Amino acid sequence: MIRTVLWLIGGVLLGGVIHIVVILTLPMLAEETTWTRVAALDAKNRVLVLPPIAQGQPNPLHLDPELSYGLCRLDLSEGPAYLSGSLPDAFWSVALFNTSGIVTYSTTNRDGIGQTVEMGIFNAAQTRLLAQQQIDVEEGLLVVEASSNELFVLLRLSPPHEVMRPRFEEALSQITCGPRPSN
Repeated sequence: MIRTVLWLIGGVLLGGVIHIVVILTLPMLAEETTWTRVAALDAKNRVLVLPPIAQGQPNPLHLDPELSYGLCRLDLSEGPAYLSGSLPDAFWSVALFNTSGIVTYSTTNRDGIGQTVEMGIFNAAQTRLLAQQQIDVEEGLLVVEASSNELFVLLRLSPPHEVMRPRFEEALSQITCGPRPSN
């Protein structure tokens, strides 16, 4: 009887370990991830306004249909990136995502920024150069250190009424994103 109970406990523990290992490794085996979906879009170093999500249509990025979205893919190995422009007087947010689809930084207009977005995105080496004053930045620039070189920026706007959506999406399309042009 004791031997049977020990076999059952051992089986349950082994089954639990196998279950946990499988659950934790499945996301790494996925061929289609958030990053691959974003990389397929033409959004490198520019803001791409995503089309509105229609009711009942596929929503592969799992976006809220009530919001307007702008997406920009960056590679900081090419140099620091900057996000700049003005957004309408309504709720908006900006989030940086790494290649795993995890938010590494986020801010909203309710953080005291107002309607103007002026953000510099740097990797660790560029941040050190910035601290040593070897990179010049404008005063008032929000400096963000990214944990990886490849990332994407997601801008979200919340139009108070559906009829305002085109105007909000036009404002999104005017945001600049990417490295500063050399003079």
